[in-house]
Formats: sequence, structure tokens, C-alpha cells
Amino acid sequence: MLGLFQRKDRLIVHGKAPYNAEPPLDRLRAAFLTDQADFYVRSHGDIPDLDADGYRLTVDGMVATPLDLSLADLKERFAPVTVTAVIQCAGNRRADMLAVAPVSGDPWAPGAIGNAEWTGVRLADVLRAAGIDADDERHVAFESHDRIADTDTRFGASIPLAKALAPETLLAFAMNGEPLAPEHGHPLRVVVPGFAGIRSPKWLARISVQDRPSDNPMQADDYKLFPPDVTAETADPAHGITIEAMPLNSAICEPARGAALKAGRHAIRGYAIASDRAVARVDVSTDGGRSWAQARIERDADAPHAWTFWEIERELTAGEHELAVRAWDSAGQTQPAAPDDTWNYKGYLSAAWHRVRVTVA
Repeated sequence: MLGLFQRKDRLIVHGKAPYNAEPPLDRLRAAFLTDQADFYVRSHGDIPDLDADGYRLTVDGMVATPLDLSLADLKERFAPVTVTAVIQCAGNRRADMLAVAPVSGDPWAPGAIGNAEWTGVRLADVLRAAGIDADDERHVAFESHDRIADTDTRFGASIPLAKALAPETLLAFAMNGEPLAPEHGHPLRVVVPGFAGIRSPKWLARISVQDRPSDNPMQADDYKLFPPDVTAETADPAHGITIEAMPLNSAICEPARGAALKAGRHAIRGYAIASDRAVARVDVSTDGGRSWAQARIERDADAPHAWTFWEIERELTAGEHELAVRAWDSAGQTQPAAPDDTWNYKGYLSAAWHRVRVTVA
């Protein structure tokens, strides 16, 4: 595995403290499984330096038998599971909303996403070992070892119990067959396929079952979706939509925005993701959406939580072309045409057609 600084050198850095970075899109699209060194990093504070041998995980709250587990305990007591799944930031593609009007947060391109094989144990198995009472009204709260930047508060978030008990939700200690890198949660993280990355905390310290969502500011105040007329000054977290499941989305990874190409036939490639549904179709336009052609899609039928790759070859004549992509899911739903349609001051859930301008000579 590459060292931390080597991995950092491979990414486009949006912030150094906290460290936030994404890969170039051509490298993101190069492999169905995203290498750890090419997986985006979203941090809310410093990256903890944790010793796997001394690691402990607490499970408490509304359970019959609280647990105190080492990493070895997890591996010995529970069956190992591997799930192929996407994790993406709620701010993925925020740069498209920033082009409409100012937004808060890092200006992510479409690279705040990645697809990996996560190995660990099912969160459901751990909760059942603690004597969970499967009450649909309960929530599973996570507390991590990292502290939110400029505060003394540890990072925290929660998910509904039903999602915690879903077979795809893991406590993961490996990624693509390797131990987690420090920036990806070593030695243990949560993986909640289909939900925004904020719901998959890294550097996990504690799991608590409770009758309400977490009161951590990351859950209670942040990662809320607001209408376009709400501002940072007028936003009331109690009236925002808590971001959990991610929307249908797609992006062009090749050619790059602003590319200078020669006239002729060119491959256009990218990814699509539908989270809780399957991607059924991907359309590509070379004239800004006036006409469309259907792309070939590539997906793993055994990995419903993974992304879908798509590709099409089109003849590009001399001049400027606006390439665009839109995906359709198995319910026949598609993406909005413009980022203006879903603009919000935090730039969350940017999922309009992805557009890339290129010049052909």
C-alpha cells in the first residue's frame, strides 16, 4: 500500500486541514473497484493515529448486553462478509451548483465517490449479540475517535435501526482486500451502502442504540437539505431534510472538461449510480441535450450496491461541443436537466445532467 503522503500526492486537494481530496476523473473511471489511493477523502477534523492491537469498540444503549470488543473479537466472534458498494459524499458534484450561485463547502467535482469491496462483519450480527430489540422506531448512533475541526466534540452520526440491520451494512476493517488506510478509517469504520458518506463514520469508537437520532452536530445540525430560498442565516435544522439515501446520478469522466480533441470518433465514458435502485439506462448527448444516444452499460449483477460504468463512441466534428449525460433508474426516473433545479446553499445532492464542454479541431 502506498504511504500517506504518496496517496495525497495522487489526489486533487480541496483542503489540507481537515484533509479533503478527490481523484482525477480519468483515474476514477479506470477500474471498477477504486483503489484506496484513488478513493476520495472527506475528513471533518484530524486523521486519528490508532493502534489496531489496542483498539476497542463499545456497544451500549438500548441493548440487553453491552459489549466491549477488540478487533480480534470482531473477527473471531462474527462471520466475515464482503460487500461491493459505493460510498459518496453528499457534496459530490457541488462545483456544478457553485456555478449557479455561491454555496458553502468544498467545490467537489464528480470525484467525491468511489466503489470498493468492503470486508468486515455485519452490524446486524453485532447488534443481535448485544441483545437488540428490533423496534423500528429506534436509531443506531455512532461516535468516532476524530474530533470535529475547531471543537472538542467527537464526530458522530446515526442511521435508522432498519438500515443498521440491513445485510449490506457493515463494520469494515478491510478495503479491496487490504487493511483500511488511516484516511479511510483504520482500524474500523461503518459502511452504509446507498446512504451519504456522512452516515459511514470512520475510526469508530462507540455504537449506541437509542430512541432518537444522534444529537451530534453532524447529525442534528449539518447535512440537511433546504429549499433554494433558505440561507445560512435563516436555516433551521429542524425544518431541513436529513440526508440519508443518495439520489440517482451520473457523470462524464472522459474526456475531461475543457479537453482539446481532434475531429473523429471518440469514446465518452463515465459512471452512474442509483443507490437503492438499479441503473436501467444511460443517455449521452454531444449537443447539449438536443439529441441523445444510448450508452452501453456495464454492471455487476451480484453487486447491487456498486456503481454502473457506461461508455459510448460518438463522432465529433470541428467546433465546440457540450457533452451531457443522464441516467434512468428501474422506476423510470431520471435526473433534472440543470443544477438550478435543485440548488441549495450548501450544495448538497447535486445530481443534474453532468455537462462537459470540449473543443474539437
